[in-house]
Amino acid sequence: MASSLTKDSVSPGSPGSERTFFGQPRGLATLFMTEMWERFSYYGMRALLPLYLVAPGGLHLSAATATAIYSVYVSLVYLLAMPGGWFGDRVWGPRKTVAVAGGVIMLGHLTLALPSSGTFYAGLGLVAIGSGLLKANISTMVGHLYDGPDDPRRDGGFTVFYMGINLGAFAAPLVIGTIGENVSWHLGFALAALGMGLGLAQFLIGSRHLAPRSSVVPTPLSAEEKTSTLRKAAIWAGIAVVFYAIVGFSGHYTLNWILVPLTLLGVIIPTMVLVRIKRDKDLDRADQSKMSAYIWFFVAAAVFWMIYDQGGSTLSIFADSSAENSVFGWSFPVSWYQSVNPVLIMAMAPVFAWFWLALNRRGKEPSTIVKFASGLVLVGASFFLFLAPLSIAEGGHKAAAMWLVAIYFVQTVGELMLSPVGLSVTTKMAPAKYASQMMGVWFLAVTAGDATTGLLSIAGVGLNGTGVVALEAALAVVAGVAVWMYRNKVKQMMGDVR
Repeated sequence: MASSLTKDSVSPGSPGSERTFFGQPRGLATLFMTEMWERFSYYGMRALLPLYLVAPGGLHLSAATATAIYSVYVSLVYLLAMPGGWFGDRVWGPRKTVAVAGGVIMLGHLTLALPSSGTFYAGLGLVAIGSGLLKANISTMVGHLYDGPDDPRRDGGFTVFYMGINLGAFAAPLVIGTIGENVSWHLGFALAALGMGLGLAQFLIGSRHLAPRSSVVPTPLSAEEKTSTLRKAAIWAGIAVVFYAIVGFSGHYTLNWILVPLTLLGVIIPTMVLVRIKRDKDLDRADQSKMSAYIWFFVAAAVFWMIYDQGGSTLSIFADSSAENSVFGWSFPVSWYQSVNPVLIMAMAPVFAWFWLALNRRGKEPSTIVKFASGLVLVGASFFLFLAPLSIAEGGHKAAAMWLVAIYFVQTVGELMLSPVGLSVTTKMAPAKYASQMMGVWFLAVTAGDATTGLLSIAGVGLNGTGVVALEAALAVVAGVAVWMYRNKVKQMMGDVR
């Protein structure tokens, strides 16, 4: 992608003061391209993952097992964002952490590209670890490019950066998905490795344009803390190795010995984090009240992501087996459905931003709670809509591709109602003591939602059955209505946050 680099007047001494990227600091080009290529590799592999897991030429697993693996993988990516942020803050600094993360992600995709089922899960683990490390730190470095929160270019910079995410997510299924499905699964995974390799190379070359503080470890571990952390990590690693060695050598090992603990962690850890913050005696009454309100948003978001992220698993597997994947007689790979959401985001996000501003000027903009409730109702509506193609397939016919596009469209509108609002309310309601950690807490809502999907799949629940889909849809709508009905109570708990 060609960069728009022009001469511009920027405050002296700021990073990249001699040239700009769309009017932004020059370092944003480096981070934009890094994130674009990382998302290209991540979403390309993710589009292939459930299809490879069920394909006769892939691992040929059941739809339930494939959904469980996919859900555990996605939940791990978001769960590992918290320790990823900890590494950036206390061990390596953001810049080094992102460089290491890019190498780990590339190695993970290369491992996936090996024609061996034995190395496949190791590759997934490496990509999840690398993604967690990168996700938590690259946005921090974007913030470092600006002169504090009041820099007028800051919001525009994050908007440009966000476009890089969606450009990568849009292109990935079209390229990696096509090669993976039509030529070779493992060549598709190798293309994901190439994408991350390009991103890492340009990050290393362009890192001279980043802010100097991105190389600083903000709160480095003391010698005693390093020793204690290494000791605890070694103990837990040793316990895991001994445990799985016993299970393996006794002949009892199955995939569930990995999936079940990981899915349980995806539910337990978010709960523990919220309870720990809520019970912190250092928080005053106002902060305690805000955290009580935030739990409403968190649970509602977990329900939203539980359904939304099935767009990459349940819907994709359904499309593979039961949809007519063609438009006007032109057939396309199943993985292309994963490009629908990012292209809709790029098209509709500016419209939504304009719409909220227009309503705000007239004093009619909906409250945060109403937007959140609307997002939940919409994601529920998307699964009620899913009942139509499911019924068509049960009648022995192939469902039209436009049914699935319509489902993704409704989900995307719901995402634009809930996700930006969730990010905003997280920063507004965070107690000062947990200001830097609360964004990681928001990501844990995704972890909890996907882990719940994983647990249902492991339990043998058929997530593409009409009864289960209807139940999930009803749950989301009821949750949305409940948030709306109790909006005054939640508003009161939010205090001065609007």
